[in-house]
Amino acid sequence: MLKVEAIETRYGPAQALFGVDLEVQAGQMVALMGRNGMGKTTTIRSIFGLTPPHAGRVTFAGRELRGLAPHRIARLGLGLVPEGRRCFPNLTVRENLLVAARPGEWSLEAVEALFPRLGERNRQAAATLSGGEQQMLAIGRALMTNPRLLVLDEATEGLAPVIRLEIWQAIRHLKGQGQAILIVDKTLSELLPLADRCVLLEKGRSAWSGPPEALSESLRDRYLGV
Repeated sequence: MLKVEAIETRYGPAQALFGVDLEVQAGQMVALMGRNGMGKTTTIRSIFGLTPPHAGRVTFAGRELRGLAPHRIARLGLGLVPEGRRCFPNLTVRENLLVAARPGEWSLEAVEALFPRLGERNRQAAATLSGGEQQMLAIGRALMTNPRLLVLDEATEGLAPVIRLEIWQAIRHLKGQGQAILIVDKTLSELLPLADRCVLLEKGRSAWSGPPEALSESLRDRYLGV
């Protein structure tokens, strides 16, 4: 479904990615992992054309994404839950969801069934929600685009344990429905049992990829340890 091949990306004169490779097949959940500053968010920004790569290839369902505007990439079936949530603060929960709606099985009712808190607060402005509720809203908004691939950047970072549990339950439900997912998260205890494949980044390069059961303690210490 998604194939990233040897991409290199710069922020002005500073190069951030030096050759990143990853693949996500239909129905798969792939974990993009690495310490802070290793290029995970830049990889996602490169996929969506927000920080376009200057070398390499990004294809989705066989179509080249390099050179396409971010909104055109989204319309091909990629849904992004960005780091920092970025909900529309002055819009209500309902309006935040409706603004992203595209035809498909994900509707207001379906999102509210996945996250009942959003249904309870559908008339509240997004700015009045807790951080965890805003994260649920960001996921719901991405689902309202009815994506073929859902991309989550730091899905549960900084959230209260009870909210993190609800979000992981939702991700588990999505995986069970066959939703293809590319996810960045540091909660290995929740992430690894769900992931079909892991990709580790080190200093802007793909350092290792494989099934989670092959992610040994030595690899964790080398690429994920403090």
